[in-house]
Amino acid sequence: MAQAVRFDEYGDVDVLQVVEVAEPEPGAGEVVVRVVAAGINPGEAKIRSGALHDRWPASFPSGEGSDFAGRVSALGAGVGGVAVGDEVLGFTNERASQATFVVVPVDQVTPKPAAVSFPVAGALFVAGSTAFAAVRAVDAGEGDVVAVSGAAGGVGSLVVQLLLARKATVIGIAGPANHDWLREKGVTPVEYGDGLADRLRALAPGGIDAFIDTHGVGYVALAVELGVKPDRIDTIADFEAVGKYGVKAEGSGAADTIDVLAELADLVAAGTLEVPIAATYPLAEVREAYRELDRGHTRGKIVLEP
Repeated sequence: MAQAVRFDEYGDVDVLQVVEVAEPEPGAGEVVVRVVAAGINPGEAKIRSGALHDRWPASFPSGEGSDFAGRVSALGAGVGGVAVGDEVLGFTNERASQATFVVVPVDQVTPKPAAVSFPVAGALFVAGSTAFAAVRAVDAGEGDVVAVSGAAGGVGSLVVQLLLARKATVIGIAGPANHDWLREKGVTPVEYGDGLADRLRALAPGGIDAFIDTHGVGYVALAVELGVKPDRIDTIADFEAVGKYGVKAEGSGAADTIDVLAELADLVAAGTLEVPIAATYPLAEVREAYRELDRGHTRGKIVLEP
């Protein structure tokens, strides 16, 4: 038997269970992957709690997870270009990666570069595609000053690096514990909280050209207050602000392709992109993994290792 994370009703982390399930069998054009690492994401916690029921309702029993990396364990009819034992990373649209095995269409996996660890590969899809889409949405480039909220989080830590690769000047909003890491990357850190608008004006006397909000809770309003044009503001967390201010909300759904994932993996392998791993947990400790996620202030990604 295989194991998988399941929940039967909306609620806090206590509704999560690890249950025995039948090992999946691949259909035509599909592969089964033995999962080595699977990232967890804030959106999955919100879906589990019911906070996103209107946008992404769950059907019960529901699984969890989109990201994964592992080794191919079985091939369906007609599958070519991949062999049993190959190391891959990929994604599932069935909320099913937080498990010992996952079955997906073969075009949802790509070879894992040898230089990319399993925890990093298994945490890359959601955060990476979200960061990729957000940076593209604000059209950042050389000479632009871009502010990023949640700049050391799972998505924010990738956003700032992708912006730097475009030669933008980046101001990262984060707690003091993450300021040294941001400076090491070439980001100018600034602490969140009271007086942030004044601190941002002081750091960017010529104005802020674009703003990427990975945190929510008022940052879109702040960006508008600072004079950033709505079409150069992107939020992945404050959907109410989208209608109110006319800003963008481009996230993983705008870049959730295997080609983008392969490009991101190559950037990691080349050393251009670092995916910080905040913590790893065995599958049996999935509740504690999500509790750590809920506590916030982690640098980078939290990963399950089935």
